[in-house]
Amino acid sequence: MSKDFEINVEHVTRVEGHGNIVLNVKSGKIEKIQWQISEAPRFFEAMLRGRNYYELRSITSRICGICSIGHSLASLKASEDALDVQISEQSNILRHLAINAENMQSHILHVGYLAAPDLLGVDSVFPLIGTEHTDTVLKIVKLHRLSNEMSDLICGRTVHPIRLVVGGFSAVPSEKQLLTLKKKLVESVEATKEVAGVVKSVAGALPDFTRETEYIGLSSDKEYAFYDGDITSTDTGKHPDCNDYMSIMNEFVVPQSTAKHAKHSRDSYMVGALARFNLNSEQLHPLAKETAKLFGLKAINYNPFMNTIAQIVEFVHNIEDSIMQIDKLIDVGIKYEKPVKITPQAGRGVGVTEVPRGILLHDYTLDKDGKCVKANCIIPTNQNHGNIQKDMEALVPTILDKPKKEIELTLEMLVRAYDPCISCSTHYLDVKFV
Repeated sequence: MSKDFEINVEHVTRVEGHGNIVLNVKSGKIEKIQWQISEAPRFFEAMLRGRNYYELRSITSRICGICSIGHSLASLKASEDALDVQISEQSNILRHLAINAENMQSHILHVGYLAAPDLLGVDSVFPLIGTEHTDTVLKIVKLHRLSNEMSDLICGRTVHPIRLVVGGFSAVPSEKQLLTLKKKLVESVEATKEVAGVVKSVAGALPDFTRETEYIGLSSDKEYAFYDGDITSTDTGKHPDCNDYMSIMNEFVVPQSTAKHAKHSRDSYMVGALARFNLNSEQLHPLAKETAKLFGLKAINYNPFMNTIAQIVEFVHNIEDSIMQIDKLIDVGIKYEKPVKITPQAGRGVGVTEVPRGILLHDYTLDKDGKCVKANCIIPTNQNHGNIQKDMEALVPTILDKPKKEIELTLEMLVRAYDPCISCSTHYLDVKFV
C-alpha cells in the first residue's frame, strides 16, 4: 500500500441522498478525513410558519418519504401537546401499530437491499437473483411488501399517511382486516428467522471495530420505546422533561456539511436501532431477544456496524409487538371514533418519537388561532453525522495497511451501517481517485 493516496467518494451508494467520503494520506499520515454533506437546505421549519395546526402534519410528513409516518406522529404529538389534547387508548394502540409498520418496512429495506450486498460481496441486490440466495431475496421482498400493506391498512397509504390527524384517526381498519393482518404477521415469523439465519452466516464480514460513544434515544420502563418514553442517554440517564431537549441535543454548524452536527456530553453521539437496543434491550419481546442472542448482541455494544444487526432484532420485535397490539384492539372491540374536538389556543408543544434512524423531535409554538409562529425539527441523521465523522477518524488509522479499495469499501460500509437519510433519494456511485 502506497504511503501517499487519496480517496474521494462522490456519492456513497445505497443510502438516501448525497454524502461524500474524503480521505487524504501523505507519507503514511492522515492529512484529511471528512464525511461531507452537500445537500441544499430545505427550510421545512420556515414553511410551517403561518400554517394552521391541522396542516402541520401533512407538510412535515414530506420531510421524509421513508419516515413520513414517524414525522406525522411527532408532528401530531407536538400539536396535541400545544393544544392540550389527549387521544383515546384505541388511537394510542393504532399509533403503535403505525410506527411498527414504518420501522419494519425501513429496516427490511436497509438490511435486505442496502446492507446485505456488502456482506455477500456484490454491488447491489440484483446479482443475487439466480444464485443460492434467490429464495432469501424473495423472502425479503415479501416481508417488505407485508410492512407496506400494514402501513396502508393503518395509515391509509404507505407514504405520507392520510388517516393520522390531530386528536386521533380519520378512519380505522375493521376487525376482519386486523385479523387478516395478524395472520400474515404470524406467518412472517418463519421467513424472518430464515433471513436472520442467512445474515448470521455472513455477519463475519462486518468489521470488528469499536469506539466508545454516547447513545441517545427514548426509553421506557413499560415497553421497548418507539412511540413514547423519556429522552435517555447512556452517559447521563433519563431526561423526563422533553421541553428541555436543547440541553441534550446541541446542534452546531461544521464547514464541510450543509447539515448540522450534534453533541451532548461528548463530541458526538449516536441514535438509531443500536442506540435503542443499548437503552431498551431488556424490554424486547421473547423472539427478538432470541434473535439478539443468535448474533451475540448485548448491551452496551459500541460497534456501529452492529446497527444493521440491531435493525434485524427490532424487526422481529415489531412483528411480535404488532401481534400483541392487534390482540388488544380485538379484545376491546375496535370501532370508529371521531377525533378529539379541538379548540385553538396559544401554546407550545414538543413531540418526540423514534423513527427507524433514531430519535425525532418536533417543537411548535402556536398563536391563539392555532397557527404556527415558530417551529424546530431535530432529525435523526443530523444527530448521527458527527458520530460518523468521529468513527471515521478512529477507524482509518486501524486499516491504513489495507489495500485502497478495501479502505474505501470499509468506509462506505460504515456510512451505510448508520442507514443515513440525507435527502430521501438514492444515487449511484461515482468514485474519483485524485
